[in-house]
Amino acid sequence: MEVILTKTYDDMSNAAAQEIARQIRKKPNSVIGLATGSTPLGTYKELIRLHKDEGLDFSKVITFNLDEYLGLSPTHKESYNFFMWDNLFKHVNINPENVHVPQGLVEDAEEFCHWYEDEIKKAGGIDLQLLGIGSDGHIGFNEPGSSFGSRTRVKTLDEQTIKDNARFFDSIDEVPHFAITMGVGTILEARKIVLVASGDNKAPVCVQFIEGPLTSQVTASALQLHPQAIVILDEKASVQLKRKKYYNWIRDNKHTVKKYLDR
Repeated sequence: MEVILTKTYDDMSNAAAQEIARQIRKKPNSVIGLATGSTPLGTYKELIRLHKDEGLDFSKVITFNLDEYLGLSPTHKESYNFFMWDNLFKHVNINPENVHVPQGLVEDAEEFCHWYEDEIKKAGGIDLQLLGIGSDGHIGFNEPGSSFGSRTRVKTLDEQTIKDNARFFDSIDEVPHFAITMGVGTILEARKIVLVASGDNKAPVCVQFIEGPLTSQVTASALQLHPQAIVILDEKASVQLKRKKYYNWIRDNKHTVKKYLDR
């Protein structure tokens, strides 16, 4: 796991956007996994800027979103489908046929989850998966206790998650209690993972999943198993890390490592 420490939220967002942009420029038909929530908003804003100012081309990109609230229509203002179109898709030249977001209104949720997994496989798998992290350590909606081998499925939301997400709704009573989410196992199959975290409220869980034990009670700790996971934190989210000096040394000496390997 590579840990990149940045100063501000904007620095974190720009660093994540550059990782995604490099992937798209390297492989124009990249399959990108996307996340919702307040943390990735800055990353999406920078991707839009890169598209408009530097010609970053989304025309062949295929996307798969992590999750969606069960019971919300795609046009509901708090659905993740609405979020993605409002904050990214409508501002870039992506082909709507290449956009995949789990559907909150389906007759057979289990069948849909199997279909979603099959669509990811048909696309060739996810090249880069963007993640945020919940205050209880979840990635996607894989709440504490989720199996590291779990696949796309319906998940009951934890009370803490419902409380955290209530700020997006008129009242806590409106927050759905179930969601369709990629599983931890699905996420770990992405070739590269980029997780972003911001704010002092995320500091306790960041030290747990980065420097703590591997445990299903903090599902983000599964990233310790991934061969190419990048974690990008702003200063507030990194405040409790014990190995900050080492992470910064790696960041500042990457060029030295490259020179050594190229000899």
